[in-house]
Amino acid sequence: MSKSIEELLPPKPDARLRLYCYSIDDAHHEGLIKVGQTTRDVKKRIEEQTKTAGVKVTILLDEPGEREDGTPLTDHQLRARLVAKSFENVTEVGKEWMRCNLADVMTAITELRTGQKLTGTHYETFPMRDEQKAAVKKTQGYFNSVWSEDMHAVPRFLWNAKMRFGKTFTSYQLAKKLGATRVLVVTFKPAVEDAWQTDLENHADFDGWQYMSKNSGADPLSVEKGKPLVYFGSFQDLLGRDKAGNIKPKNQWLHAINWDLVVFDEYHFGAWRDTAKELFEGEDAAVVKKEMAAEFSGDLEVVNEDLGELSENEIQFLPITTRAYLYLSGTPFKALATGEFIEEQIFNWTYTDEQAAKEAFGKAKPDKWNPYGALPQMRLLTYQMPDELLAIASSGEFDEFDLNAFFAATGIGTSAEFKHKSEVQKWLDIIRGGYAPSQVDHLKERPPFPYSDVRLLPHLQHSFWFLPNVAACHAMANLLDEPQNTYFHKYKVLTVAGSKAGIGLEALPPVRKAIGSGHDHGSITLSCGKLTTGVTVPQWTSILMLRNLKSPETYFQAAFRVQSPWSQKNPNGDNPHEEEVYKPVAFVFDFAPTRALRQLADYGIGLNPTEPNPEKAVEDLVSFLPVLAYDGSHMTQVDAGGILDIAMAGTSATLLARKWESALLVNVDNDTLKRILANEDALKAVMNIEGFRALGDNVLETVINKSEKVKDTKKAKGDDMTPKEKKELTEEEKEYKSKRKQIQEKLVKFATRIPAFMYLTDFRENTLQDVITKLEPDLFRTVTGLSVEDFNLLVSLNVFNSGHMNQAVFAFRRYEDASLSYTGIDSHDDLRHLGLYDTVVAREVVEA
Repeated sequence: MSKSIEELLPPKPDARLRLYCYSIDDAHHEGLIKVGQTTRDVKKRIEEQTKTAGVKVTILLDEPGEREDGTPLTDHQLRARLVAKSFENVTEVGKEWMRCNLADVMTAITELRTGQKLTGTHYETFPMRDEQKAAVKKTQGYFNSVWSEDMHAVPRFLWNAKMRFGKTFTSYQLAKKLGATRVLVVTFKPAVEDAWQTDLENHADFDGWQYMSKNSGADPLSVEKGKPLVYFGSFQDLLGRDKAGNIKPKNQWLHAINWDLVVFDEYHFGAWRDTAKELFEGEDAAVVKKEMAAEFSGDLEVVNEDLGELSENEIQFLPITTRAYLYLSGTPFKALATGEFIEEQIFNWTYTDEQAAKEAFGKAKPDKWNPYGALPQMRLLTYQMPDELLAIASSGEFDEFDLNAFFAATGIGTSAEFKHKSEVQKWLDIIRGGYAPSQVDHLKERPPFPYSDVRLLPHLQHSFWFLPNVAACHAMANLLDEPQNTYFHKYKVLTVAGSKAGIGLEALPPVRKAIGSGHDHGSITLSCGKLTTGVTVPQWTSILMLRNLKSPETYFQAAFRVQSPWSQKNPNGDNPHEEEVYKPVAFVFDFAPTRALRQLADYGIGLNPTEPNPEKAVEDLVSFLPVLAYDGSHMTQVDAGGILDIAMAGTSATLLARKWESALLVNVDNDTLKRILANEDALKAVMNIEGFRALGDNVLETVINKSEKVKDTKKAKGDDMTPKEKKELTEEEKEYKSKRKQIQEKLVKFATRIPAFMYLTDFRENTLQDVITKLEPDLFRTVTGLSVEDFNLLVSLNVFNSGHMNQAVFAFRRYEDASLSYTGIDSHDDLRHLGLYDTVVAREVVEA
């Protein structure tokens, strides 16, 4: 009988060999892993083996049973490799059972796939993500371009990368690309050592590399030449000096090694210290001192002073020899703002980049595991408080709601109490939906307050309340415990403030223990600074900002505590490639809207200082950080233009004018001064600036020569300087720093003349640069004393920072329009574009 077409053309089987591992949760199988293989569905195969009732199985591994060249990799080979590595095959339980852990199995698989014999557990084989490859490529390209011009140059590069970028793994990949065999990692945060060690010791790419730190007790000088070494140290360790200012003997070895790459982790320097001070300023003075000591070394005061001097090299505070420097930071606002790094020296990976990648991956590969999937998207909700509460705590130039005044308190422990206790009680009633201010009585739909809206309540299961000081934390704990607040009694209230709560990371374990798995109950963590830097509590999903914060870095340093991922991999124990995300979004609740939106605007602009249109920078941020604002009657989503308008409402002409008095507008580093000196016309132009000649004809040479002499002397003599030499060096250092500051002041004074052209001309669509150089050149000479040609020359030499000038003009234009619109006037009905300093932006975008 002839066969049918179906029989002659059967479908191709899709069977494929797979390796699997699982464990059984009982005493008989404790410490054991089953290592097997199948060409069928792994889950079904394991179910067949463990169909006995009551057996609790966790599937640990489900991998293709293949080598890199496509040849089979069997369970027999895998178990044989484990036995060769001295792991026991427990045949009395079953011939496929091994006494080892999953990391050991993964290491053996990697060895069999690659043909390598790995030290330790270098089992990870994951490749770099696209953004990590881009960071390595750009950095390596920049280093090579610098070295091609001067093989002795020491280039510097900054990775502006938020948490979860994978900075440790990517830094090591860069070191490998550079052929580096001596890598020094220096950090402000000793607590991050575990990540640096784990990434080096777990990934197959770094097999054969040696990791050392103070904790390892090994001698770095004993490592054979050519074998890659990574040494991890904190500034607290490596900057330690004796009372005479000499490097301590224990650190002498550091200067005997010619390092290939020095990595500065958490590169914030002065900004980091200032941020920490602001975060902790609510604590008692003694606690602040201890917190700062736990966070930083006293020697960092010297670091901050050195870095306050533009162009000072790292040799000033860490005298080492290296081929290149890599800086890592999630909030490098100071470095970006001062122009310390130019665009070619920066790789950016911001919250916006991360969320864009998450969205793009989800659309392109909806059925694949999303490497960004567990990173929650932020939401900012701001609330205008009712008039009766605003009346007791509004202050400042713009009569803003003062959170510190509203939550002012006295006393400690059970005696702590709010100064405005009845009003704070009303605020508690408002956020739980139990109090309706008169102006919203008529609303049919109540606004979504945190503890009242059913859509928000699940995200408030574990929240962080950021209060002004210790007394406020204790007063809030006492108030929440009172009988009228039974609503909040279902939450565990954790008071993490004051010396009794522990210093630094000591405060974390009790919080983690109280929260537990995060699923069984709710919690409210009260803090005025503790646990706002460098810690991860995955269950925190929302933060209530109940205090004033000055800088956007500080604000978002605290806010991003709630953006840590909370997820469970292999949630059902039957699929190691599955991930259950518990926290898809995270919330920031703020009750001082103008201040909050000003921080958001400054943060968006600060993250991208090279973007000529500040509104575009804010627009990019809020596309992934939606803002909902409640104005007392309605809650609406606010776009970038609205955010800037509200932020500008809390600004004045005086504050705008101060933007033109900022040292950020001018560059006085040695490279800039050398460019001026090398150009005769530029030097004449500078000397024509008012008051400049009084500094002396040789002021530029003096600053350059003395600063380089001091630098070279420190490098050459180090600890061998006599007291007399140290004193002379200190005097020379003071002299050139003073003169550099005077140069800066004269240039800033000149810059303050430029905004006059925003008032003296009616040209709005032209850039201010065009108004100055083309439309009003005579007026410019009259106002500033410089010719247009002189000014153009100085701009071309980067004496003036056009990016900051753009922002200053943009702020003025928006303020001007907002002020006139308020009076019913449109200054220029047919205006379609706005001229900034050297850039034009579409007005339609500005007003969108």
